Amino acid sequence: MRALLLIALAVLVGLALLLRWRRPAWYWMSFGVVLATLKVRLRYASVMDACDLTVPASRLRLTLARWFNWEIPRQRVPRLIWIRPTRTGLRLRIRMRPGQDAFDYSAAVDRLRHAFGVHQVTSREIKPGTVEISVTGYDVLKRVQMPARTDSAALRIPIALCEDGSVHYRDYREVPHSVTLGAVGSGKSVTQRRVIRELAPQRVALVGIDCKNGVELAPLARRFSGLADNADDAADLLEALVARMEGIYQTIRREQRISADTLDAEITADIWGLPDHLRPVPVVLTIDEIAELALFTTTKEKKRRERAVVALVRLAQLGRAAGIFVDIYGQRFGSELGDGITMLRAQLTGRMSHRVNDETSSKMAFGDVSPHAVFAATQIRNDRPGMAVVGYSNGEWTRIRSAYTSMREAVTACNRHAHLTPDLPELARFRPLVDLAPVEAPSVAEAA
Repeated sequence: MRALLLIALAVLVGLALLLRWRRPAWYWMSFGVVLATLKVRLRYASVMDACDLTVPASRLRLTLARWFNWEIPRQRVPRLIWIRPTRTGLRLRIRMRPGQDAFDYSAAVDRLRHAFGVHQVTSREIKPGTVEISVTGYDVLKRVQMPARTDSAALRIPIALCEDGSVHYRDYREVPHSVTLGAVGSGKSVTQRRVIRELAPQRVALVGIDCKNGVELAPLARRFSGLADNADDAADLLEALVARMEGIYQTIRREQRISADTLDAEITADIWGLPDHLRPVPVVLTIDEIAELALFTTTKEKKRRERAVVALVRLAQLGRAAGIFVDIYGQRFGSELGDGITMLRAQLTGRMSHRVNDETSSKMAFGDVSPHAVFAATQIRNDRPGMAVVGYSNGEWTRIRSAYTSMREAVTACNRHAHLTPDLPELARFRPLVDLAPVEAPSVAEAA
């Protein structure tokens, strides 16, 4: 009997080690979450003390100990409210002691990571006096597996997995315009294809500018309402979008009908308050490699560039209320691209940076967000394409990695939902000339 127990134990340990090596997600759900929970419960007080997250006992207790010759009270440990297992780790809700702040916990995340023996620890303040510690049991960004169910909605799409196991969403209603930077081979195209693939089934007009002769966006043309593959057409397309934006504002102004007897709920300043039959379809503008649109060598190209940049700045400043959203991709996005670029960058709330080769490129994205995000963007490994750092306007940032999306997958999604492509009169001349009928494979005789 004892031998059978030893054999069963050896098999169980071997299975756990095999899962940890080959299937870390399965290991975590079967063995890791139990072991990590026990480790946190048993070592919580000692770990908090070792990480300098305890406070001295109150003066009253120290005074009573001196008067009655009692044992000196120990350091007070912050109260662990609850532990909640997740698909990729644990969440700890902690009540801070008087005199502590959320920065103390943010500064101690590396020490907590080593003390608990987990892959990643992050901290954020929930409310005054309470912080939440997110523990990641394994490297979720090594092999990205998006959850089967996501909280997607209109103009809110899941595009990547965060380092704490949560899903990163691109919400155009909340963050209307964004810029994505990255060196060659860093995974910008993977992110771009992922965004387009997720937008394809939605009621939205896709418009693209790809000055590399359309090599990135032309295969997806069946789902695009407008596409420009050179700088001259791009300037005309941007001005056409500005004309559409001005027309939408006229529609909104006519429908406001502000008077003394107008209900407050009927007054609107954007397309979302318009009746359904008058609400124009939202437009998502994707610009691949912004430098090709901004650089020039001749006087004629300079005039074209000025037209394009002025139109793009106007779209970034005024397009949100008209339902026009801008996604810009490029290797660099600094003042060396010419006048108007820094003004444009100031309007781009969303900031994402894949691997960059120098600190200056990272500062273009996160210089006004967080110095820690600047450093993190330069530390992304070469063998992690699609991995990026996302910065928020409040100074927070996180690492993410997009789920790999091949060109074939993006093309298939665009072809499947080609019937949803809206016709925009302002962009009629930029509508890609593609055959919307399914292409039939040639027969063996025809091929011969």
